[in-house]
Parts: sequence; C-alpha cells; structure tokens
Amino acid sequence: MEPTNGEYIVVKAKDQGVQVIGLTRGQDTKFHHTEKLDKNEILICQFTDHTSAIKIRGKAVVMTKYGTMETDQ
Repeated sequence: MEPTNGEYIVVKAKDQGVQVIGLTRGQDTKFHHTEKLDKNEILICQFTDHTSAIKIRGKAVVMTKYGTMETDQ
C-alpha cells in the first residue's frame, strides 16, 4: 500500500458539538466520515485518495498551511 501524502488541516472546536465531515472523491460526492468535537478539542484531518473535501459545522478555528480562519456562527 502506498502512503498518502495529502495536505492536513487542524480544526479546533470553540463550542460543544462542532461537526467535521469528510466528503468523498468521484462522480458522486458523499459523506464518508463524521466526527463531533467538544469545546477546545482538536482534530487533525488529512485529504486522501478518498477524501476530497472537509465540511465543518459549528464554531471552530481552522488552521492550514495557507493560514488560519474562523467559522462565522
């Protein structure tokens, strides 16, 4: 199996119940994984052969190699 060298993002929950949802690649985009974070929890996410997008619901800070941003909720 070849290692995946996709980019990473870091999500830090600012409130209870922040959802981080992985979306698939391919013709049909589907949810394939969901995590729920408690306040101040951190999740490190990686884009892979199966994950083409990451959706975040709730108040969070998102850190990438391109910079840091916050959700507006």
